Amino acid sequence: MTPPQQTHEAHGHSHSHGPAAPVSQHLRKVIAAVLIPFAAAVAVGLAVLWPGSAPAHERTGVGFDRQTEQGQVVRIERVDCKDVNASQLPSTGDLTKPQGREAQQAETGECKKATVEVTTGKEKGRTFIEVVQPDAPRQFHVKQGVVVAYAPDAPRDLQYSVTDVDRKFPLTLLAGIFALVVVVVGRMRGIMALVALVASFAILTLFILPAILQGSNPLIVAVVGASAIMLIALYLCHGLTARTSVAVLGTLISLLLIGLLGSVFIGWASLTGNTDDNTGLIHGLYPEIDMSGLLLAGVIIGSLGVLDDVTVTQTSAVWELRQADPSMGPRALYRAAIRIGRDHIASVVNTLVLAYAGAALPLLLLFSIAQSSMGTVANSELVAEEIVRTLVGSIGLVASVPVTTALAALVVSSDRQAPEAPATAPYPAPTGPGPGAASPSGPDSAPGQGPVPGPGSSPGPGPAASLSVPGQNALTRKLGGRGRRRKK
Repeated sequence: MTPPQQTHEAHGHSHSHGPAAPVSQHLRKVIAAVLIPFAAAVAVGLAVLWPGSAPAHERTGVGFDRQTEQGQVVRIERVDCKDVNASQLPSTGDLTKPQGREAQQAETGECKKATVEVTTGKEKGRTFIEVVQPDAPRQFHVKQGVVVAYAPDAPRDLQYSVTDVDRKFPLTLLAGIFALVVVVVGRMRGIMALVALVASFAILTLFILPAILQGSNPLIVAVVGASAIMLIALYLCHGLTARTSVAVLGTLISLLLIGLLGSVFIGWASLTGNTDDNTGLIHGLYPEIDMSGLLLAGVIIGSLGVLDDVTVTQTSAVWELRQADPSMGPRALYRAAIRIGRDHIASVVNTLVLAYAGAALPLLLLFSIAQSSMGTVANSELVAEEIVRTLVGSIGLVASVPVTTALAALVVSSDRQAPEAPATAPYPAPTGPGPGAASPSGPDSAPGQGPVPGPGSSPGPGPAASLSVPGQNALTRKLGGRGRRRKK
């Protein structure tokens, strides 16, 4: 391979759209000076707020707060609903109302009497009867796994009841398919993403939830936990690079903005965070928990995943633009990258709004059935919580685009790289012919000098005359030969 080809290939590789080019030692020191204290503060927060375990309490037997065991349906019999007394309310004969239709169907319809066997716990092997009404949304079949609730204080015949079905196998299979797809498509990055996902779930279940139950401030716990998740997820998935560090800074600034806006508008809108049976049960079991702070913590953690995507994308865009054109300044980089960010904003905001709307779809349907006005629906605390959650998270996402883009443009433009070597370095003239080889410039050349100028040519003075460019010696020999032939 000739030297000019080597130079061209090296130059082309420096502008390839691959991993980010290494930055200078100065820039690494600046970024480390910002991130190391932040990471140390997160580590200290984890150590100070880390809980031992969730505080114990006496079970109430309500909702999720009850003892459960596993069971299996071993037999199903079809019986008359009237014989098993499935209906507790006599039929009124008024079929225009839901209560009347349900009561009549319970009196005249065909019910199922399921025999359920307990498969775990101290009373493994015990059986009990569960009556399933014809209009029940959940119908059983033989050998179906179920979840049974155990009430030790109830009469013996009423101690067990079916509360749910066992979904472990389909959920485990779906999780395995998800992991397989991520690894096959993402390869090593997919594996690291799964590791980061496990770490995020561990921080959520081992730190954030128990710390809130122990009475720590939910906002502080959420900020510390979200920061730890952010550091682990971003550096595991994208590597310990300057590009990732800039994305971390952009995500941190956006999280602080979301926390500030959430705190202001949750207090201004008088949102208590206690809007359904589950939050009411939490407040009843642990009155010291700040439910509005718990709502704010949910806003911060819920926005973190989408924030990571936006900040990493914008930082990568700036880095790639800089590699493609090293002459671009911070303003040009910002203008070019913000155009990419605007496209990202439209899709991300729409995604976030639809995600929250999809989660609240049954609630919205209920308001639609009640024929409530849009103002009435929006003013209810259930919907107002989702509105504040959506809008605060969306504002943070939109703000993260210019913030991260500006940070990345400033950082990559201020990088103090060492001066690059010339693209085509001069080649020294030969010091003498090799053994058995003729002088490259002909017989009139002296050792250590360049070619002797031919007739009619002007010799270049100074050291530049002794430098040769690749291919110059061959061209001189060719022209000199033609001149001698014409002279003859």
